[in-house]
Amino acid sequence: MPHYLTVGHLLRQLQDLDPNLPIRLAINPDFPFTHYLGAEVVVRGGKAFIADDGQEGYLPVKVSNALAWA
Repeated sequence: MPHYLTVGHLLRQLQDLDPNLPIRLAINPDFPFTHYLGAEVVVRGGKAFIADDGQEGYLPVKVSNALAWA
């Protein structure tokens, strides 16, 4: 994933998904966990920020494999 991900890139990737599908962040390939996303988007300094809202649990191995983390 490029470091320059934009709102447009993200919207294109999400547009065909079920709008009720929960979203999680996959964090740290060396110690993989899933995290909740915060509900607010804050825009400052020309960038959009979404806060981590706590850890859910271990990242499923199938997801690690799909991300080429395993």
